Amino acid sequence: MNPGTPKNPTTPTGSVAPAVLDDEETGAEENAADANAAEETAAKDAAHSLDKGPAQGDGELAVAGAAGAGSASASGSDQDPDLDVDFEDPDFKDPDFDDSGKGTSGLGSAAAAVAAAGLGVVALSGSWTGKIAAERQTLIGQIKTSSGGTAAQQISEIYGDAWHSTALVNGLFALLALLVGIFALIRPAFGAPSPHPQPGWVRAVATAGIALGVLGLVISAGMYFDLILPLPTVGTTK
Repeated sequence: MNPGTPKNPTTPTGSVAPAVLDDEETGAEENAADANAAEETAAKDAAHSLDKGPAQGDGELAVAGAAGAGSASASGSDQDPDLDVDFEDPDFKDPDFDDSGKGTSGLGSAAAAVAAAGLGVVALSGSWTGKIAAERQTLIGQIKTSSGGTAAQQISEIYGDAWHSTALVNGLFALLALLVGIFALIRPAFGAPSPHPQPGWVRAVATAGIALGVLGLVISAGMYFDLILPLPTVGTTK
């Protein structure tokens, strides 16, 4: 060891110490400036992102809407154009369905069936028209035989013609019952098809009218041609 070198180091003095201090202060100021610059940059970026956010959101919504419209148009192009209809439209009408006669066909058939049954009952029980026709023929027979005539002529003119008139009128009612009943049964086969089947009670009443009409025709024909009850003759007691 050099005996001239001091044992304990001493702090430099003079111009060396201020230079070190100046370097430390300059570094601290630069660090502070860098921190301030970083904060300002972060604030500007945040403000820029906030200002740009709504525009980007609108753009994303617009892109999403365009994509949805494209997918909808693509899916619509794949569908059958005949199935692309709006069933909720009040003016929409199915071309395969015709309801032009659905209101009249059912009502007409029901009315015809009831009318056929009523005409059949009238044909069997008699009517006011038949009674008037019989009385008219009776009056005519009385006028013809008033100046004289045999008993056979009086029976034929006064009673026979009246019975035949009644049988003829009842036969006309029976024929009408038969025709109307047949019309009620075959009505659904003609004209516009009905969306609903013919009710069972309509067919039953129409069939009853046809049966009564046939029965009335048979009885009226038998009475008109004196097959069931022949006219009495002179000298008979029965």
